[in-house]
Amino acid sequence: MTAAVTSPLTAGTWNLDASHSEVGFSVRHAGISKVRGSFTEFDATLTIGESLADSSVEATVQIASVSTKDANRDGHLKSADFFDAEQFPTMTFTSTGAKGDANEFVLVGDLTIRGVTKQVELDTELGGQAVDAFGATRVGFFASTTISRKEFGITWNAALEAGGVLVSDKVKIEIDASFVLPTAE
Repeated sequence: MTAAVTSPLTAGTWNLDASHSEVGFSVRHAGISKVRGSFTEFDATLTIGESLADSSVEATVQIASVSTKDANRDGHLKSADFFDAEQFPTMTFTSTGAKGDANEFVLVGDLTIRGVTKQVELDTELGGQAVDAFGATRVGFFASTTISRKEFGITWNAALEAGGVLVSDKVKIEIDASFVLPTAE
């Protein structure tokens, strides 16, 4: 039996600072380049316990906020061919565990896209905890994973004349998250 990894962070419930956070993705396009995008509306709550195992995170992303800097592509991504934002307006993540040490760990959880829930593992790095110039206690993390979009029911594609397909099945998700510990009033 291994001992629980003690958290170096202040225990409590932390709120996401969305203005200092980003939820991004990239996917290979036409087999030759990557298209990058992000979601501009999202929220999360981080609960830090006494140990890594006692800590958790819950996040919600608004699908309609997808942005790839191309209005036509964004519209296609929101359609039933991809995310089907009208029927499935949110993507969610709920952690179920973590393994590793407090500075670099694998965050395990349930990711739900288009009503399909799959367990994913996010390689996560603690950026650190600090008190900012305004007296707020902050913590930052970077996390990434690669998923198969087909596993979430996102199967639209187009064959290329030279062979292959227009959009890769593999999608890399990258998250930079900054959380703030609410002050006692």
